[in-house]
Amino acid sequence: MKEGVFSKYFNREEILTFPNLISFARLGCIPWFAWLLVANEDRIYAGLLLGILGVTDWVDGWIARRFNQISELGKILDPTADRLLLIVAVPVLIIDGSVPAWFALAALVRETLVGGAAILLAILGARRIDVTWWGKTSTFAMMWAFPCFLLGESEIFGSEFFTFFAWLSGLPGLIIAWFSAAQYIPLAKRAYKEGQVPKN
Repeated sequence: MKEGVFSKYFNREEILTFPNLISFARLGCIPWFAWLLVANEDRIYAGLLLGILGVTDWVDGWIARRFNQISELGKILDPTADRLLLIVAVPVLIIDGSVPAWFALAALVRETLVGGAAILLAILGARRIDVTWWGKTSTFAMMWAFPCFLLGESEIFGSEFFTFFAWLSGLPGLIIAWFSAAQYIPLAKRAYKEGQVPKN
């Protein structure tokens, strides 16, 4: 039985798709980002890396759809990588002082609640919930806002522009993030009920 479950979700073809490899690379770059900012105190390279990681969030999804490489593993891996990136990056940015604390905490609390709820639902045997369009939109906006905040506090040319763009992307992104979190409540209830239905 264990082999059947493993082969269904984690077979070679499921793992070695290009979008999944991008998601694995994104996960691997999280410690690198933290090292750049905390140990090296390099806001420019840390901000650029964080921005690149944000772009790959869109790229892997586009590749998966364009080349028919959507997988069940990818549906789990991609949002997990996004969430872990934010959960790790946001406290580091708070410590660095490059992001307003209230903004960062609002984003961090949202990600922690949604991530915790997803884990709890999985433990309770609920059906997995696909990421909504609003959820993807908010993640994309926040993935741009945080590196822009960081670059805005650096000595890079045009830092004022980056600060402006951080607010331009971040405020709508934060509002949409909490709106999408509220959307997940009825979806979670439905997923839990469907997960409790006995399977013939």
